[in-house]
Amino acid sequence: MGAARQGIFESLRRSIGRDAAADAVAAVDERLNRHPRGLVPALTRVGGAAAVDLFIEKARKVAATVERLDAFDAIPAAAARRLAEWNLPAKLRLAPGMANGRVDWASSPMLETATGPSRGEDLATLTGASAGVAETGTLIITSGPDHPTTLNFLPLGHLVVLSVRDIVPAYEDAWDLLRAAGPMPRTVNMITGPSRTGDIEQTIQLGAHGPLRLHILLIDEG
Repeated sequence: MGAARQGIFESLRRSIGRDAAADAVAAVDERLNRHPRGLVPALTRVGGAAAVDLFIEKARKVAATVERLDAFDAIPAAAARRLAEWNLPAKLRLAPGMANGRVDWASSPMLETATGPSRGEDLATLTGASAGVAETGTLIITSGPDHPTTLNFLPLGHLVVLSVRDIVPAYEDAWDLLRAAGPMPRTVNMITGPSRTGDIEQTIQLGAHGPLRLHILLIDEG
């Protein structure tokens, strides 16, 4: 901040009886430690099965597809079916966190899998989600070694695994969930449906800045 601009702000603070440095530090500490909640829409005052139903409804309204599975073991077969429906090769790049032994990918031998970040050549990827927000049908996907961010944005088709127990009513609940999980990750991506734009003649075009298709595998297990 330039000296002149800083001087103006300090003058304004003095005029209302505030100590600039002390107030700034106190305001930041309060914000970081108290986590004040924002407004929560009335439609999100739901829980349990109602929150799951709302999430599915909202996700489908923004052109995502949702498939409910009984267990994690059903993921490989469901992913292979979806790739065939998309007319894509049976090749899938997995987030390392989805290849850690919880899912038996060998159960679908015709499905070719690889792990790690995408360099742009992958037509389809599969990642996990930290949470789902019923308010808007939004997926919360955090960055880290187990979930490279490139997997969210570079493929033509994006498959996302989400447990029903991680669906929360509102965005404020999602932030609570992330804080409870430990230190905040470097990046928190909020993905609502496939990529889209309305820049060209106000006509919605899917896949403009990311995946053309988004398929959510909703796991009921646990």
